[in-house]
Amino acid sequence: MSFASIDFIIFFIVVIVGTLIIQKFFSKRVKEVFLLIASYFFYGYWDWRFCFLLMFVTISSYFTAKYKDKKGIYVLGIVIPLVVLGFFKYFNFFLTSFSNIVGHNLGVLNIILPVGISFYTFQALSYVIDVKRNKIPVENDFIRLALYLSFFPQLVAGPIVKAKDFLPQLKEERKITADNFKYGIQLIIFGLFKKIVLADHMSVFIDEVFFAPSAFHWTTLLLCIVSYSFQIYFDFSGYSDIAIGCAKCLGYDFNCNFNLPYLSQNVTEFWRRWHISLSTWLKEYLYIPLGGNRKGKIRQYINLFITMLLGGLWHGANWTFVFWGGLNGLALCFDKMLKHKKSKNIIKICFNIFITYCFITFTWIFFRAENFMIAWKVIKGIFTLQNGIIHNFFWSYLSLLVMIIATVCAIIKSRKLKNDSINGYYPVVNLNNILGLTIFLVMCGLLLILAFTGESPFVYFQF
Repeated sequence: MSFASIDFIIFFIVVIVGTLIIQKFFSKRVKEVFLLIASYFFYGYWDWRFCFLLMFVTISSYFTAKYKDKKGIYVLGIVIPLVVLGFFKYFNFFLTSFSNIVGHNLGVLNIILPVGISFYTFQALSYVIDVKRNKIPVENDFIRLALYLSFFPQLVAGPIVKAKDFLPQLKEERKITADNFKYGIQLIIFGLFKKIVLADHMSVFIDEVFFAPSAFHWTTLLLCIVSYSFQIYFDFSGYSDIAIGCAKCLGYDFNCNFNLPYLSQNVTEFWRRWHISLSTWLKEYLYIPLGGNRKGKIRQYINLFITMLLGGLWHGANWTFVFWGGLNGLALCFDKMLKHKKSKNIIKICFNIFITYCFITFTWIFFRAENFMIAWKVIKGIFTLQNGIIHNFFWSYLSLLVMIIATVCAIIKSRKLKNDSINGYYPVVNLNNILGLTIFLVMCGLLLILAFTGESPFVYFQF
């Protein structure tokens, strides 16, 4: 059940109405059970068999955290989610890679990749680790822990919500309110606009070019990779907006997952602004345990590189993702060597933003390409000024215009609020006045008129 579907709209209306009835006439426990059932229904809508795997991870996390001080139990709490993730996502990948090395086809298993497995296994790991570190208390209420791991807004593509941020909210009396609903519904609409108006339209052009890059003019190839930088941002930040908005409508708060990443002045800053929930997870549960920056410069560079390699592998069972992670790891090491200082020179700021964007966009080629051959054809076509089909895609230019206008709006809003971490290409408007309501209704109208009617799943569903 995709967020960008009629099925989800009906499902979400039922959840909102059901929650309103429950909070008026029943206890908080009934609400928790209702949301848990709704979340499992949402997940089972993809494939009911996935629910058993999610429940298995939940049960293992519950008991291994509860008995963390017993010898070997804590280790199981780490091993079980990793084995689950490794088997379903990477078994065939490593088997195929080994087959290529030994020159003998060992075959593959018919394994269905469960949607969202990368996200809820990471949340299970963070819960068990934080309990062991005494950062959070053991959650003795199984229903609450199960709801934390399965809560439908963030279940299949994040953001990765940490137990210390969400479990305390489940213990509070969180209710649907008019203010929360007004705020949340705007995030949902803006997220849908990013996804089904901008990202999905651009996906048609990008898929066409990456299918046969040798057929296109170098300017079209260049426009394609720039368009992909827009598409993946609009697609994934759109999903995050919808997830955050759905949770907000129900009274719960998720942390910001994107913060104008293409305004970053270096790669280190980019990874503080892009997919923030994953970046912070990798830092807290991988980079720092590896030693972080505590064991000298050389070890710090190695730790950064390993973290980004594994971060690349997390995104997909393909060597192109590993290479993409490695490029970003090398760039992070280079950043540490340069020791960037904040500049107030507008020309230097713009130059740094441009260089960073160019590098990130270049690395997206490997992220998008199905294999190295396709990536090489795209790169070669651009740098050899290849002749071919010229395709000036309208939606790419429209997306650029939206990005510029909305970024300016976000910057102006952040300065008014004196807030450096404002997220998104909009300020959320006040629906109690005519101007705000008009802007919102215009957005709804544009969403209905311009929506892409083909089938285009969220990019991060494959992860």
